[in-house]
Amino acid sequence: MVKKEKKELGLKRQTSTWSPGEPKPNLIIGLGNPGTKYENTYHNVGHLFLEYLKEKTKQNWETSKNCRFEYIKDGKILFVKTLIFMNESGKAVNSALKLFGLKPNNIIIAHDDSDLIVGKYKLSRDRNSAGHKGIDSVIKHLKTKNFWRFRIGIRPENEHTRLKAEKFVLKKIKKQDLEKFYSVFNEVIEKLIVKVTP
Repeated sequence: MVKKEKKELGLKRQTSTWSPGEPKPNLIIGLGNPGTKYENTYHNVGHLFLEYLKEKTKQNWETSKNCRFEYIKDGKILFVKTLIFMNESGKAVNSALKLFGLKPNNIIIAHDDSDLIVGKYKLSRDRNSAGHKGIDSVIKHLKTKNFWRFRIGIRPENEHTRLKAEKFVLKKIKKQDLEKFYSVFNEVIEKLIVKVTP
């Protein structure tokens, strides 16, 4: 349960993240693995972001009929959290697009990035997976890489030697890192969430 105080949704966009005339994504999808074993691990930071958004909406998840994901509708914005394993994420993303009648350029996928340190993030589009199995699966099922990604840094700070990702991705998130994630989430919400009504 996220206890940190949060702002209300419906913020105006503060930066020129999207080009004029470009479709603005309105489906935010968080990747992760199901089950308590993976809950609150660095690899599941995409799920953590979606739970953070859920707390803001004060709504409950609805589960899709095929049980591949759960979702919340908040005005014109949709939040989706996958319910299947990371390396099968494309099945959930593809099902969500079909259910809501959307296209790949309508989505933003939130996921961990082991090349970025904790507290850093990147918003990118039309990029290769860089070895991320969840994104590999999404690209395979959508047959395109032309979608937005919110890449959340999970690499430990001040490494003496560079660790392999498998050494830390499945560890539980440290309290000090959780605070950094919340700070990143608040900053990114300013860029991702559009005020959809006057």
